[in-house]
Amino acid sequence: MKMSTKVLLTISLVVYFIGFLSGMLSGLDKIDVSIFLYDIYIDASDLTYSILLNNLLTISLTFLGGFTMAALTAIELMMNGATIGCLFVVLPKRVFAGLILILPHGILEIPAIIIAGAAGFKIPYEVVRYLTGKKEQILTREDIKEYLTLALISIILIVIAAWIEANVTLKIAKAMLNSKKY
Repeated sequence: MKMSTKVLLTISLVVYFIGFLSGMLSGLDKIDVSIFLYDIYIDASDLTYSILLNNLLTISLTFLGGFTMAALTAIELMMNGATIGCLFVVLPKRVFAGLILILPHGILEIPAIIIAGAAGFKIPYEVVRYLTGKKEQILTREDIKEYLTLALISIILIVIAAWIEANVTLKIAKAMLNSKKY
């Protein structure tokens, strides 16, 4: 992995984590949890499509945010991190249940968002390097290839995560609702 990719992934992770912390510290402990719950009666294929469109929009805004000098990228990363942070505050007695509902798809979705963030930071990163005299050309063929690779990886991960969320997480949510334990 190139050093620039490592730097971009680190920046993206830090911005996401700042969003996560702000979500935890936001005081939104009285938020209506039902906005995060699935409609357990919706068809899984319809849910997959709906989740996929929503998540593709999110990561597209994140990796295309580089054209706004990463302002949109940072906002998208922080909003996504804050959403998860809020969930941890809202569900303090049900953290285990929350993790069960997040982990199956989140193990791919969160990295997809962070990788999309790295792509979104790529163009501004290269512009800054050019302006500081650390490179002779703003964007090289290699830079564009790295940007497109990061964007493609995030898209592939988000497609798989959407399927898991609609087909696996939905079944887990149904089982949890039918159980008196949760």
